[in-house]
Amino acid sequence: MTEPLLSVRDLSVAFHQGGHESLAVDRVSFDIQPGEVMALVGESGSGKSVTANSVLKLLPYPSASHPSGSILFEGKDMLTASDAELRHVRGNDITMIFQEPMTSLNPLHSIEQQVAEILELHQAMTGDAARARVIELLNQVGIREPEKRLKAYPHELSGGQRQRVMIAMALANRPKLLIADEPTTALDVTVQAQILELLKKLQRDYGMSILFITHDLGIVRRFADRVCVMTKGRIVEQGAVADVFERPSHEYTRHLLDSEPRGEPPAADPSRSVVMEGKDIRVWFPIKAGFLRKVVDHVKAVDGIDVTLRAGETVGIVGESGSGKTTLGLALARLISSQGRISFIGKDINEYTFKQMRPLRDRLQVVFQDPFGSLSPRMSVSDIIAEGLRVHQPQLSFEERDRQVSWSLEEVGLDPATRWRFPHEFSGGQRQRIAIARAMVLKPRFVMLDEPTSALDMTVQAQVVDLLRDLQQKHDLAYLFISHDLKVVKALANHVIVMRSGKVMEEGPSADIFAEPKNDYTKALMAAAFNLKAVRTGAVAQ
Repeated sequence: MTEPLLSVRDLSVAFHQGGHESLAVDRVSFDIQPGEVMALVGESGSGKSVTANSVLKLLPYPSASHPSGSILFEGKDMLTASDAELRHVRGNDITMIFQEPMTSLNPLHSIEQQVAEILELHQAMTGDAARARVIELLNQVGIREPEKRLKAYPHELSGGQRQRVMIAMALANRPKLLIADEPTTALDVTVQAQILELLKKLQRDYGMSILFITHDLGIVRRFADRVCVMTKGRIVEQGAVADVFERPSHEYTRHLLDSEPRGEPPAADPSRSVVMEGKDIRVWFPIKAGFLRKVVDHVKAVDGIDVTLRAGETVGIVGESGSGKTTLGLALARLISSQGRISFIGKDINEYTFKQMRPLRDRLQVVFQDPFGSLSPRMSVSDIIAEGLRVHQPQLSFEERDRQVSWSLEEVGLDPATRWRFPHEFSGGQRQRIAIARAMVLKPRFVMLDEPTSALDMTVQAQVVDLLRDLQQKHDLAYLFISHDLKVVKALANHVIVMRSGKVMEEGPSADIFAEPKNDYTKALMAAAFNLKAVRTGAVAQ
């Protein structure tokens, strides 16, 4: 075996705050060979990203320290390297792709400026030579008509295009090691498949090594050569992907492998009462141009869609970003204006004013994708959950509201004693349970769930799916479940609507859609989500 490109030995990372020291990484060791893809997998808080950031000394020093260990890159210890040596390695020999490109790219600089900056810093390349190299890089990462994208800003690109730009920046100087920190977590399944295939192709072309950080075992299975399983700051198992996945030796690895959402949704009953119904729902956003700002066209975000939800039933809305999924949900919940007929518990509400809708809001609730963004950081959990009760049931005393809050927290599996804490004191999964409790305390009939599991670890995702299924059976709820994660939809939805560009591509009973999709777009979604061979060997879609 050749000498490792990267050798991490007995690495520990400690953080110091307020006189206290906490150990985030505890004596971690692993090697990455030239041309190898190594996956570092584990749940949030396991120490994956802290380990990866240590390689380039990107941690917040001096609050972070290394009580033990070494990180040898081509024989040179990165932990003892000088600032000048680190500057040479960063962006040159070792590069990094982060999870959320929108926060990594400068919103004030064009795509050309951001990619060219790296070429100027490391290769002193400017002018026409830099522009030609930028176009070449954008071409390599699958950006169509790159010449037209040079002056674009990050907000003008889709999530997948932004991630491709990040990859172009990372590969500009032909690195020997690429560190990819959850680069596909926020992407649709089809875009995720394209990015993984692109990285695999570029890795072969460049002969580089990749340290791939993820909590998604499906990605590890299809993408990596070797895997390290990490929990509570320690690596508990490592080896070839096939060996670890087929014969896991550690209990935690077996726990991760068993944590994908499972089970079947409760059987749909066509005789049940209709809770929510939409007929020919249209949401068109006007495009205005000219001095007088005349309407010259429309963006047809939702274009003539019918949907029916019965008590105890889940309708899953799936599709890529921009397909109109969330817009449809917001229209049904009367949170945005729309055309068409909307009926809720027998009442036509499409013409209701804000004031007329208010008495119905307690029975029509929404759980959003990011609980940290939807929960006020200035309010305790008790105040957050009780807020709806104060609005819709003002006659309740403080003691009665407190009892309802405690009951709601117990319903979602949280200790009522934690109700005086604030959102930042909870994990991501716990915060999502709090958001669900806030909706459930009002005893709704209809709940719109907008990507409620997309930001969660696999184990937490499975727990939230089980929780939603239990609550539905207990309270006879109608769910509109919006997601691009087909595994979660399969576990929850009775009926599936596949959307693209505001229109329905295919719909029907969940079992039929997943067993035998008829539309080519649906087939592409299924292949990206379930067919690992299609991701590994398929052509890179641009």
